[in-house]
Amino acid sequence: MHDKEAEKYLAKFELAKNSRQNFVDVFEECYEYALPQRESFYYETSGQRRDDKIFDETAVVGVQEFASRLQAGLVPNFARWADLTAGSEIDPSQKDAVENELDEITEYIFEILQNSNFGQEVHESFMDLAVGTGVLCVEEGDAVNPIVFRAVPLPHVVLDTGPDDRVDHVYRERSTVKNMHIPIMYPDAEPDQKVLQRIQRDPDGKCKLLEVVCRNYASPNVEAYDHFVIDVSSKTMITQNYFEGVGSNPYVCFRWSTCAGEVYGRGPLFQALSAIKTTNAIVRMTLENAQMAISGIYQMDDDGIINPDTINLVPGTIIPKSPQSAGLQPIQAAGRFDIGDLVLSDQRFNIKQALYSEMLGDPNKTPKSATEVAERMADLSRRIGSSFGRLQAELVQPVLQRVVYILKKQGRIEMPTVNGREVKVRSVSPLAQAQSNQDIQAISRFLETINGYFGQDVTNLLISSEDTAMYLAAKFGIPESLIRDEEERNNLVAMMQQMQQQQQMEQPIAAE
Repeated sequence: MHDKEAEKYLAKFELAKNSRQNFVDVFEECYEYALPQRESFYYETSGQRRDDKIFDETAVVGVQEFASRLQAGLVPNFARWADLTAGSEIDPSQKDAVENELDEITEYIFEILQNSNFGQEVHESFMDLAVGTGVLCVEEGDAVNPIVFRAVPLPHVVLDTGPDDRVDHVYRERSTVKNMHIPIMYPDAEPDQKVLQRIQRDPDGKCKLLEVVCRNYASPNVEAYDHFVIDVSSKTMITQNYFEGVGSNPYVCFRWSTCAGEVYGRGPLFQALSAIKTTNAIVRMTLENAQMAISGIYQMDDDGIINPDTINLVPGTIIPKSPQSAGLQPIQAAGRFDIGDLVLSDQRFNIKQALYSEMLGDPNKTPKSATEVAERMADLSRRIGSSFGRLQAELVQPVLQRVVYILKKQGRIEMPTVNGREVKVRSVSPLAQAQSNQDIQAISRFLETINGYFGQDVTNLLISSEDTAMYLAAKFGIPESLIRDEEERNNLVAMMQQMQQQQQMEQPIAAE
């Protein structure tokens, strides 16, 4: 049974891999020109140099800045970039208690994230996202580090989508696994006799495994996944598991943008690839012309006296010649360095614009004020509006759901007893706040207009001050722990009313 299952999924993997082949050539070019440190799709690159095609570093530096700025705007280090909040279906009388409990859980979650390797690994995934697709593996850790993140290189994974165009099949090739590590990596593994003999015979030898995670649609209302680990050489199943629940999928696959019918995303490097190749070609030709300008090009009469094969054009060289010989005559270089510089400047600007570097200012200079930071983030949020929504749905929410799933499994947290549909993930990252600022500015303009035209009394009659303040607090991302609950607010209002009544009673006495 296992052998047949293994062969079935190996066949499905080959079909998905063949479909990916249409993207591989473009992906490889993006990596060669902008991410030479990443692995190749065609050969082993560990410890090898892959920068032989790079003559201009604009794209290489630009991708690093793109990943850093996107991380700072979406999932910044040592900051709370999302909230677990109660949905609208919760009873209003229970909402404050649920919100406070969820706020404490959120604080604990981000304490775990800040002490984990999330920051390093998500940065690696964001560099792959510049090509179009990032893959992040979120697994259980140990007692010290309960959650471990792994940025999976794009050449190691093959993806497939389901009926809703979401990635529901992940095939991960593991070609550098030592035989003796199989029982450690998969404690519940049940390898066949051939694999066991191989482990005993050659424990340090490397094998090739295929890890498969696919959505199980047996129950449409339940999020469930099948997990397989297949030994490729023997075509046998090593382990088979079943995961159920929101966040049970260990792989988080997120894309920058997609075209209809395509599985893999298209990133900024897709748009900038032509400019990147042009820039490298111009710099290469400029260097060649510079070499010719320095060394010079010469012509001479073939008089049988001067032998060009013995001439070494270095400073201080003395070339003897006959008085009747014409000698070496320099040739004027035909290249125009100014034209090359003009084209190069335009192409570099296009690359920076495609990687969202131009409108964010110099990354080496500290912004002058918080307003400038907000303006930069607002500009970035407008430019990547559609991609931000996709990253929110494919990265932010799945990561938090996966973290909650693992921490619940380990018994570290206990979620409030509410329906899962009633608990939502709300992004409070700088990019999300930049988008929320538009709503805040609209409310501010509305209040100023109403107050200016009709006065404060009409404004107070029309607008609920308490509800408006709560709405603005949510837009600003203020933690629930800093906001008084409904009971405290009611007690405070009653106390203020009592004090006003007492003051009104004391005024006539003071007048007498």
